[in-house]
Amino acid sequence: MFNFIHIVVIVPYLMIKTFLIFINLQVILLASQQVLLVVGSDFNSSKAKLQAFEDGKPFYRQIDVNVGKKGLAWGLGEKKFSLKKGEPLKYEGDNKAPIGVFKLTNLFGYSKDNSFKMSYFYTSKNLICVDDSDSNFYNQIIEANGDEKSFEYMKRKDGQYELGIVVAHNTMGVKKRGSCIFLHVQKAPDAPTAGCTSMPLKDLKVLAHWLDKEKNPILIQIPKSRVEDVKKLYPELKNAQLLQKKEE
Repeated sequence: MFNFIHIVVIVPYLMIKTFLIFINLQVILLASQQVLLVVGSDFNSSKAKLQAFEDGKPFYRQIDVNVGKKGLAWGLGEKKFSLKKGEPLKYEGDNKAPIGVFKLTNLFGYSKDNSFKMSYFYTSKNLICVDDSDSNFYNQIIEANGDEKSFEYMKRKDGQYELGIVVAHNTMGVKKRGSCIFLHVQKAPDAPTAGCTSMPLKDLKVLAHWLDKEKNPILIQIPKSRVEDVKKLYPELKNAQLLQKKEE
């Protein structure tokens, strides 16, 4: 024990910091066993592709998905990438889907019965998601009480929330940085979203039943220009087709 303490004392601060960052990164990598990877062609694209992985191995087929009608922008998630000059940030009402790494925390839907391995809540007619950044409940799903100035109902008449996955974006509720981000049912095959990621119901059902809270599922959503960053941070995904500069 004495020798260990002595070594720590004489190791330069930067070396200790680097070692701790490395250990922390390894813990994150080991904890993230299920990954939904979404890659758009660029920051302005409203279309992207999704593939699921468990322990670095592909699960299910590649899926064509829709993202924000104005493309993608940097959101607030689990990991900070180094932003480059001129790259957009995600803001409320910008019609952009968030870029970053985000926990997947809950499922929701119109059915009261479920057989999921994730926490699930039934979307009753009074359930809302608050998008008023001045509200104390900004970016939260709550029961409507009549005082909310701006929100969306979680039980939509168009069926887009028949089944959905909550993306933990902006969990601290930073004002105007975006709210109510989900993976949900697409309006139509080529219909972009207001900032979420959408897909066919049949594919969403497969992913929803596959996701397991014990396997710490995350969403990694990026433009193609950032594939090298993801391969460095998540080396178990380095051979993923979506992360290759030229798709095979």
